[in-house]
Amino acid sequence: MTHLTAGDNAPDFSGLNENGETVNLKDFKGKKLVLFFYPKDNTPGCTDEVCNLRDNYDQFLAKGYALVGVSPDSQKKHQNFIKKFDLPFSLIADTEREVINAYGVWGPKKMYGKEFEGVYRTTFIIDGKGKIEEVIAKVKTKEHSGQILS
Repeated sequence: MTHLTAGDNAPDFSGLNENGETVNLKDFKGKKLVLFFYPKDNTPGCTDEVCNLRDNYDQFLAKGYALVGVSPDSQKKHQNFIKKFDLPFSLIADTEREVINAYGVWGPKKMYGKEFEGVYRTTFIIDGKGKIEEVIAKVKTKEHSGQILS
């Protein structure tokens, strides 16, 4: 699990989104940022999570939040995922796991009795000055917007 907690400075990051554009933490100065890490495009839990965020996107905008997702999938996979589910926010293609490692959300996992390495589904709410306000480690994929907005 992540070593970061509320009150910590958010690690600076730079990554390419689905369109090959660079996305940096400093791009969100003065805005609240919901930076959410998820394992893989087009899987049931990840699809539930992004669709829940999409369906509540106007509420995030009304409260001054920007949303950015991060997974180790490629730009092409992200483009397809965004198109398929009409997602209104960018997804960073962190194929080298630089942002994932900076936020400490990669490690051993277990599913169906098998152990493997992967992304811990985790969300960081970062204030306009780059401080972490909240870390949500137990993400409820179908109710994630409520966890963030409450």
